[in-house]
Amino acid sequence: MSINQPDITLVLDLKGVIQKVTLAGEVSTERVDPWLGRPWVETVDEAGSGKIRRIVEEARSEGLSAFRQVNQRFPSGRELPIEYTTIRLGGRAGLLAVGRSLRAVAELQSRLIAAQQAMERDYWKLREVETRYRLLFDTSSEAVLLLRAGDLEILEANPVAIRALGLAPHGRELLQEIAPADREAFQAMLLRVREQGRSPGMLLHLGPEARPWLARATAIVAEPGYVFLLQLAPVGGGPLAFERSVPARLEALLERLPDALVLLDGEGLIRHANRAFLDLVQHGRPESVVGEPFGRWLERPGAGGDLLLEQIRRQGTIRGFLTTIRGELGSETEVEITAASEPEGRDGGILLLLRDLRAPAGGARSEAPTIRSSTLAPFALGRVPLQQLVREAVEQLERQHILASLEQTGGNRTAAAALLGLSRQSLYAKLERYGLDGGGEGEGNGPERSSEGTGEE
Repeated sequence: MSINQPDITLVLDLKGVIQKVTLAGEVSTERVDPWLGRPWVETVDEAGSGKIRRIVEEARSEGLSAFRQVNQRFPSGRELPIEYTTIRLGGRAGLLAVGRSLRAVAELQSRLIAAQQAMERDYWKLREVETRYRLLFDTSSEAVLLLRAGDLEILEANPVAIRALGLAPHGRELLQEIAPADREAFQAMLLRVREQGRSPGMLLHLGPEARPWLARATAIVAEPGYVFLLQLAPVGGGPLAFERSVPARLEALLERLPDALVLLDGEGLIRHANRAFLDLVQHGRPESVVGEPFGRWLERPGAGGDLLLEQIRRQGTIRGFLTTIRGELGSETEVEITAASEPEGRDGGILLLLRDLRAPAGGARSEAPTIRSSTLAPFALGRVPLQQLVREAVEQLERQHILASLEQTGGNRTAAAALLGLSRQSLYAKLERYGLDGGGEGEGNGPERSSEGTGEE
């Protein structure tokens, strides 16, 4: 039998009444004598009768109908999906309808639907497993890290690891946190884990304080390659001993402090932050800010994170540093920063205290310099023209704000210009105009320290 032979061939008169039937393939055993002399529309289901009328009409008027699918009912009660097309024979000979069974296609569609349902069930099972994994990962009392095998970049860190090690949740290479003396042995351990599937644990010293940890690693096959599951347990203390860098009572007091308190490492990454700072930057959990650069939330031009850290490293302490904190949800808060660093310089810790300038304070509030009433005191109204009075007042105000900006930026003229919204050339011209370029009046406690040619800009 040819694979192109139709399963059903019907010879019809021009009104669509069945005159002759030929069966082949899987329907060849059906008895269809009752169809003879009956209208074709009566042999299909109700939904297909309209389609039969259309293809008969198309064949009569155009000679050939489009393909249409109907459910063909056999006298035995069997029902099959059949795709028909109808052709008009020459003269008054009538019509010829040829049909092909779509049972195989219907079975494929059923299998496809079953496969889709199975995939959906598997998907929800995977989601359930992922939820359980996430719960175990987040609630584990040990520090747990996922590392990419190629470069040992942290793909994910659980909350204990973030708090204990001060690590970013992802994106940082772990080798930078390991003591140089332990790095070669650690890489050798991971190589053995990858080749043999397991390896004895080892002692690692992590972080700026080189605290000891017992490290165990497991290799996991993932796309596009291997990842390492690293478990870290503290040595010489209970499960939470490593989380306490200050006594518990003092830490509780710092959490209650109404001003924001932040502890940074030498690179400006956050190691600890109290609740007031979380409220300031609009984050709900400490883990979401630990390991992030502090300058990420500083928005004011000329008073950014890089300038702040540079001043702290150079001077050791600063006070009255005014800037703007932008929260994750878009809030902007004017703050005054007081900071101190450990004597180790770039490798030492930095403590920052941020005071919200909107909040009421018991004493006098430190604010940016403003025009005082004494600024206008020397001007005698009525003795000089108004135009001259306004010009002198503007000059006094401009001079005062230039001095304040230079003082706040530690004499860095580039930063001072950005803070004032001026170009460097405009600021230099005004410094020369007011005698603040180093050779004029003695009020230049900041401006005389020009950054030209020093690399401070």
